[in-house]
Amino acid sequence: MPDEVDIAPQRTRNRWGEGERLRVEILDAASQLLSELGAADGLTIRGVARGVGIAPASIYRHFTDRAALVRGLLEHEFARLRSLMLTADEHCDPEDVVGRVRAQMHAYCAFAVAHPGHYRLMLSNGASRPGPEERPEGPLMEVVETLVAAFTRCAEAGHELRVPGRRAAEIVFVGAHGHVALVHSLPSRTGAQNIKAFVDDLIALVFA
Repeated sequence: MPDEVDIAPQRTRNRWGEGERLRVEILDAASQLLSELGAADGLTIRGVARGVGIAPASIYRHFTDRAALVRGLLEHEFARLRSLMLTADEHCDPEDVVGRVRAQMHAYCAFAVAHPGHYRLMLSNGASRPGPEERPEGPLMEVVETLVAAFTRCAEAGHELRVPGRRAAEIVFVGAHGHVALVHSLPSRTGAQNIKAFVDDLIALVFA
């Protein structure tokens, strides 16, 4: 049977003005498909369309091609990650500034371990350097800046750091990323259950 007549689940048509709802549904379907595939290589317009229950042409109204869809998915997933980290922060005692750092990193690592395909895509496409002498920028760097602000807040509250706040954030971020990568590479994700303890130990090392 030709691809053009792939059977997709029926979907209720959006009313006028509900285009943004469809865009979100497309991104949610792309996210689900990425979870199933484990990598972005097999992510296609047609596969996402099947997941939403629409014709591929409907996706092109929101994303001009696969590259645009992947960029949209990146923005979608980074927004989800930032929301998870913010929620974790907000559930802590505002005065417990060190606990807030731990909570943010726990949320970050939980997302990374649970969504290896998303995480690989985000890490490989989340930052770029405008020029050789310029600082990298992009949604991944926004996550790092969130940690910089969190460690700076700790120092301002009287928790002495062994290194400046930015370096502390970089050390913790890179260390956590390395542990997540190790978990992803091992059978049955060995070590995932200990990742919170690892993060707590890592954060403790940057304080004097």
